[in-house]
Amino acid sequence: MGIYLSSPKTEKVSEDGENDRLRYGLSSMQGWRATMEDAHAVYPSLDTSTSFFGVYDGHGGDEVSKFCAKFLHQEVLNHEAYSAGDIDTSIRHAFLRKVSFSCSHQPEILSKDNCIFKMDEMMCGQTGQRELAALMAEKDQAKDKIEGLISPPKYGESKGQTDGGSSEEGANSDYRGPSAGSTACVAIIQNVQLLVANAGDSRCVLSRKGQAYDMSRDHKPDLQAEKERIRNAGGYVRCGRVNGTLNMSRAIGDMELKQNKSLPAEKQIVTANPDICTVELCNDDDFLVLACDGIWDCMSSQEVVDFVGKQLKHENRLSTVCETVMDKCLAPATGGEGCDNMTMILVQFKKPFTIATVNKEQPLASNQNSECNGSTVTSNDMP
Repeated sequence: MGIYLSSPKTEKVSEDGENDRLRYGLSSMQGWRATMEDAHAVYPSLDTSTSFFGVYDGHGGDEVSKFCAKFLHQEVLNHEAYSAGDIDTSIRHAFLRKVSFSCSHQPEILSKDNCIFKMDEMMCGQTGQRELAALMAEKDQAKDKIEGLISPPKYGESKGQTDGGSSEEGANSDYRGPSAGSTACVAIIQNVQLLVANAGDSRCVLSRKGQAYDMSRDHKPDLQAEKERIRNAGGYVRCGRVNGTLNMSRAIGDMELKQNKSLPAEKQIVTANPDICTVELCNDDDFLVLACDGIWDCMSSQEVVDFVGKQLKHENRLSTVCETVMDKCLAPATGGEGCDNMTMILVQFKKPFTIATVNKEQPLASNQNSECNGSTVTSNDMP
């Protein structure tokens, strides 16, 4: 479902950059959608040894995806665990942290294991409400006149607005957070360690010796574990969608689906609880792809790796490779795959790796949707 244009917007926003460890290219395209709801964050030098890349695929509006692109990496960098070298804890804190109050900041009795999600919490506060309102205002000011609407809006898309539009709302108001939401798929590369955190159906794929290795799992409502959590929280899955509307089971935002006060945040109908996978990079690793489902709905992980590998033999500009992938995925007409917003980040490693800890290959799981299930996983099934 969705609002489509009479012809696709194929203009692309592209960027290239590099440092002494890697180079990257990215591109995004609105396509057939009436609005562009994707966002991304690229910081090749988050600090002297760390790079950060993130893809955020919004739904119901672009304010949550833009909020994540602006703040999530800052939460990683500013957490005390990051300074101590514990990237895992810092990235999990950016998605999730233990607190003693609910999103509306009303006192509750919570167990020591209960928590809410950091991005969700930030958007519920007074400053977050103002930021969301500003992001929505920017969108309204830039909004083009939409022609050729051919179908009803997708989940929460009809107005692209949230209850947080008033900047005068305070922390003790009844505002429960935005009804819009966003996936979050981020990759952090520090020296030779790759850490990928994911909530939603965007995906990160590593190419090693030309083989595609999924570093994240698509969180879809029909997955058994996801379906059980949804049902236990009082929701249901219909036609592959949460409560018949949302086609992913984990996301930041979507606060109307996180209101069961008897359950912690990780057990709500929709949760932002991330899978985290880590691997040690080696000289057989060629490149990394992060992309929204507008790409993965059209091509498999291996198809993307094969296609990118062929393009890199004659194309040096990485953003051009991303643009070519999107052109390949774009549907000739509405009504099938290839009609969504598309965003892709391509990261190519500079080799050989010079860090002394690179002394052997670390195995990875090569199967689709590998074993990353809400806790930190170091993949160990790759020859």
